[in-house]
Amino acid sequence: MKIAPSILSADFAYLARDVEKVEQAGADLLHVDVMDGHFVGNLTFGPLVVQALRPVTNLPLEVHLMVSDPGVWAPEFAEAGADTILVHEEATSHLYGVLQHIRAAGVRAGVVVNPGTSLSSLDEVLPLVDQVLVMTVNPGFGGQKFLTPMVDKVARLYQLRQERDLHFAIEVDGGINDQTVKAAAAAGTDIFVAGSYVFGASNVGDAITALREAVK
Repeated sequence: MKIAPSILSADFAYLARDVEKVEQAGADLLHVDVMDGHFVGNLTFGPLVVQALRPVTNLPLEVHLMVSDPGVWAPEFAEAGADTILVHEEATSHLYGVLQHIRAAGVRAGVVVNPGTSLSSLDEVLPLVDQVLVMTVNPGFGGQKFLTPMVDKVARLYQLRQERDLHFAIEVDGGINDQTVKAAAAAGTDIFVAGSYVFGASNVGDAITALREAVK
């Protein structure tokens, strides 16, 4: 399993410090939630934040674009130092092309589906992507409750990966804690985004360890 703390729940005034804490605690990568105030109601980070983080951490940076026009923003985040860029299926009518451009920039490409979006909408792009992120909350704000029906969605995605002999990683994002992580892992999840559970803990190392132990 891989744990990706979401910096959306970090202390923005001490972002470099918080990133260092989770890196030392054994996080596998960092999740950067980019929101434009249009595709979702929140407004967060731009490419300059990724550019600023790149020299202060050795962790891979995955950028989750919750924006209305990901094709415009993806190149800027690739240039800023993103290692993976995740694009919502619902955000563009040119999904295949956007993913192609991300890969052409030398960056891992991922696709994201909201809770109400069918996996069938990903049929043509699955061979192209490195990751598929299943939202386990409605996107836009941290600290939401895990949507249990999404466990079945993850299981179906895992089965689809096996049947088609594909190799993308399966990721979940939203409401992950030491209880919900168990069901998500059992369904076939590889990467777990955890925001408030990690950064809201009195000891981030204990929180990350608790997630790993829960899966064991």
